[in-house]
Amino acid sequence: MATEKLTRKLTIRLTEAEYNRLINDSGKTTCPRPSSYARRLLTKKPIVIRYRNTSMDAFMEEIILLKQELNSIGNNFNQAVKKLHTLQLIPEFRVWFTQYTSGLKVLEDKTSYIQSRIDAMSDKWLQE
Repeated sequence: MATEKLTRKLTIRLTEAEYNRLINDSGKTTCPRPSSYARRLLTKKPIVIRYRNTSMDAFMEEIILLKQELNSIGNNFNQAVKKLHTLQLIPEFRVWFTQYTSGLKVLEDKTSYIQSRIDAMSDKWLQE
């Protein structure tokens, strides 16, 4: 089905309050522009209202802070590993370093997984 071309123009005047309400109300919908919203109102077509889960907003604020902390922990570990590389020459440190490196790999994998889940949730939250 081809979309019908919009060829007619309608100009209306609104009070400041009416205009602000139109802009505010259209922002709560899936209409891309206020004109699309107004056209749907005039033609009595369905309008999809976006719903924002406020409890999810609070949760996302906490998750964003957690992600920042995870990034800091990862940076600290990377700096520690660089320092430990200089100590590999000492035999006692070689054994400890091998164990530490395997533990670090597990931590990095878990951190990476958590960050990917946070990113996915954040993307979903931003689309709401």
